[in-house]
Amino acid sequence: GKYREWAKDNAFTSKLPGDVKAKKEKAAQAQQNISVHMTERKLSERVVPYSDKLFKKAAVEWLIATDQPIQALEHPKFREMIDIASCATQGIKIPGCKATHAEIMRMFKNHLTQVKTKLNV
Repeated sequence: GKYREWAKDNAFTSKLPGDVKAKKEKAAQAQQNISVHMTERKLSERVVPYSDKLFKKAAVEWLIATDQPIQALEHPKFREMIDIASCATQGIKIPGCKATHAEIMRMFKNHLTQVKTKLNV
């Protein structure tokens, strides 16, 4: 009793085990109340409006971050990829490492099959 009154009167935080536990529970409850109001935004809500200036900035940053040669922006396959992505109306899904690896392996096997077929003819 007296310690809690003194702590309250002197704007001191009580360090008694029960008070510390109650303070932690109150903080956890406050966090739960905040979490209820937070929702993950869908991909379509994160689409950034296109502008030539923004694209130029992103392209140059990509070149620098991935140590690409400047000519990479002129490569026909890069342009094809950008043309395909530009048709997306709700953003794009970039494949992860596993999916990319699997696709490369699938394409390579298809290519080998086509080479074998041509050589057997």
